[in-house]
Amino acid sequence: MKLFFAGLVLGCILLPVAGFLYLRFGYVPVAVDGPVIPFEQLLAGSAIEAKIAREAPAKAALPPSEENLIAGAKIYREHCTECHGLPGSNPSNAAKGMFPAPPQFFEHRGMGNDPVGQNYWIAANGIRLTGMPGYKGTLNDEQLWQVSQFLSNRGKLPGGAEQALAPR
Repeated sequence: MKLFFAGLVLGCILLPVAGFLYLRFGYVPVAVDGPVIPFEQLLAGSAIEAKIAREAPAKAALPPSEENLIAGAKIYREHCTECHGLPGSNPSNAAKGMFPAPPQFFEHRGMGNDPVGQNYWIAANGIRLTGMPGYKGTLNDEQLWQVSQFLSNRGKLPGGAEQALAPR
């Protein structure tokens, strides 16, 4: 029984110390092109999904009207295209160099068509350690809802919104 408790105590001390030393002495792959840390995607993805599910607004403050979708397309073009792309475009050099890679919303029409409240939460708050900034201090609440409606309704945009995304 003493051996069991000695092993338990040692395990409770040794494992956290070994983990700390692994981090402290730089063994964690932190470069974008480095190997994925074991369980990284599972742990980070689960935490993000849980936080957004808990805090995202259930109802949109603005309807997906043509006016709001066009305004959202213009905001998207100005603030989001460098990472998330435009219809028919290849990922930018910045997007190619990011980990995790930012979703290219126009490569797959279904990707990113999350509920508008989730898109709002992400646009407002950003996602730590992904390169996704929070725009709460840059865009006002109406603009955040407009770009969120645009993202959630990307598959069925009015002509004016598609024109706002057309190559210049």
